[in-house]
Amino acid sequence: MRALVTGGAGFIGSHLVDALVARGDEVIVLDDLSTGRRDNVNPAAQFRPHDVREPFEIGTDVVFHLAAQADVGTSMERPSFDAEVNVVGTVNALEAARAAGAHLVFSSTGGAIYGSVEAAAYEDSALLPVSAYGLAKRSAEVYVDGWNRVFDAHHVALRFANVYGPRQSAALEGGVVAIFLERLAAREPTTIFGDGTITRDFVHVDDVVRALLLAAEHHGGVFNVGTGVETTVADLHALCERAVGVHAPPSYGPARAGDALQGARVFRPDLVLLDLMLPDGSGYELMRQVTLLCGVKGIAVSGYEDDAHEGPAAGFVAHLVKPVAFETLKETIQRVLPQ
Repeated sequence: MRALVTGGAGFIGSHLVDALVARGDEVIVLDDLSTGRRDNVNPAAQFRPHDVREPFEIGTDVVFHLAAQADVGTSMERPSFDAEVNVVGTVNALEAARAAGAHLVFSSTGGAIYGSVEAAAYEDSALLPVSAYGLAKRSAEVYVDGWNRVFDAHHVALRFANVYGPRQSAALEGGVVAIFLERLAAREPTTIFGDGTITRDFVHVDDVVRALLLAAEHHGGVFNVGTGVETTVADLHALCERAVGVHAPPSYGPARAGDALQGARVFRPDLVLLDLMLPDGSGYELMRQVTLLCGVKGIAVSGYEDDAHEGPAAGFVAHLVKPVAFETLKETIQRVLPQ
């Protein structure tokens, strides 16, 4: 497969590029390096410097559109700039994909698009963003949905929870895990904005990459990608202290404009990802059994080779018609797996 990754020099994008290269895909990275780093780009990928606010052309099978202005504070200070990158940039990506007949996977936001919520955030929950960033991502999703209807496309939007992991920049306010770890390791003071009870769903970048790869094979839809676990910022700080091996209580500052009090609380992942060993040809029978046992509307199986397994692995995308606990789904799949 030939893939274009906008924002491929950034945090999430560079991990996605590595995964695509590792499975043998031809990859082009499009990035203006405003926040990304050239040394993040896999040497096996082709690099094209470009600002997505300007139209571009592609010749690939799929476009992973990850380029974004992702800083909430910046979005509130410079909403026009934020909209140019996140809305106009998405329209340019959609037009490039349309001209090439390519499938597009759009990285939206779950942490900002729902606003402050008091219950589990479902894909059909009200979208009430409280920041210019969340508003821009909501607008971009409308364009993705509109292009699907107007041009009979099947593009996918993924709403990420708060992503963390290697290469995350501590220079951006969204990288709170990186900020805490870096400052604690350097024995520098840390600050929590608000009283520390703000909650977030933190998901590792590796899980997000798997969701992106699976979405590339899916026809249309909007999916939450998270862990289903809410963590207060105060608890997160304590975990980071423990990881670094220091005791350094934070200071507290006033809450910032644009911060949701409870971001995608108890984020229910409608996109359920599992890595399992499967004998050849067993995937569709497994799908049928799990569908019957769990009340799942549909499960797509994507087979791939994985160095961590001795045999073929499989990725599962489950579209839940009713809430099913992750462990219940996992146990059911393990139970019906061929021995």
